[in-house]
Amino acid sequence: MASAPQINIGIAQEQREEIAAGLSRLLADTYVLYGKTHGFHWNVTGPMFNTLHLMFMDQYTELWNSLDEIAERIRALGVVAPYGGSTLAGLASIKEVTEQPAALDMVRELVTGHEAVARTARSIFPLAEAASDEPTADLLTQRLQIHEKTAWMLRSLLEG
Repeated sequence: MASAPQINIGIAQEQREEIAAGLSRLLADTYVLYGKTHGFHWNVTGPMFNTLHLMFMDQYTELWNSLDEIAERIRALGVVAPYGGSTLAGLASIKEVTEQPAALDMVRELVTGHEAVARTARSIFPLAEAASDEPTADLLTQRLQIHEKTAWMLRSLLEG
């Protein structure tokens, strides 16, 4: 049986591995934020229940779908995408919640989480730019737009 040819996409192996390591951190942060958002969807209570319950559902659905995009970009770079709760938790900059927060504390947690994911995504740009890795830069731009907009929308619930 013939083996697959070496990856030759115009990005050196060392650069592909560095970019994939950054994307693995992005995947991990996204995974932890997904879990937190989904858990908040299940457990939110109070006068804003319906609004937050539906908003969190939209957000965790978007996060869930983004996991595939990030992992598939890692694979396209020729690196194995990390998986498993403990592996992803170890790579993530976002920590899981250990207590049941009140509704507005959930919103604060998610603002902080989306901002953390944005910082992680932004930190990968220099690697992608140095390698002329436009597909990764495009993915990062899309993720930044979503996380920054979501953080703003959530933060707006806390103002006033």
